[in-house]
Amino acid sequence: MKNEWFVPALLTLCLWGVWGVLQKLATHHMAPKNVYIFSALGAISVALAILSTSRFPLGLSADGTFFAVLAGICSSVGGLLFLQAVSKGEASVVITFTALYPIVTIILSFTLLRESITMKQGIGIVLAFLSMMFLHG
Repeated sequence: MKNEWFVPALLTLCLWGVWGVLQKLATHHMAPKNVYIFSALGAISVALAILSTSRFPLGLSADGTFFAVLAGICSSVGGLLFLQAVSKGEASVVITFTALYPIVTIILSFTLLRESITMKQGIGIVLAFLSMMFLHG
């Protein structure tokens, strides 16, 4: 189906919206590194649930595993830095600012993966940069 992505994307949007508020609430009660540790335990519980329902052997490749581990490292370090930022700033600003990360993805996809950027996407990138300036200032 053409729009099979929509429902999972909508649920992601909702869950990540709730996630941001929960992270801010948690930093009201614990240091960011402690929030990170317990948040990671929540993520590990989901990973274990997925693993427990998976068929074996798992379909693995060296390249896929390498990139997945790097992605996990980037996600984890980013998550810890996010918690430091949200513990010191307003959730509405920090979350909106960090949600502009697709700009980095688009630029890297263009330069490393040789994907094209349409005029519409280019305008979106420029507007996103402008929004970063408004959010920061």
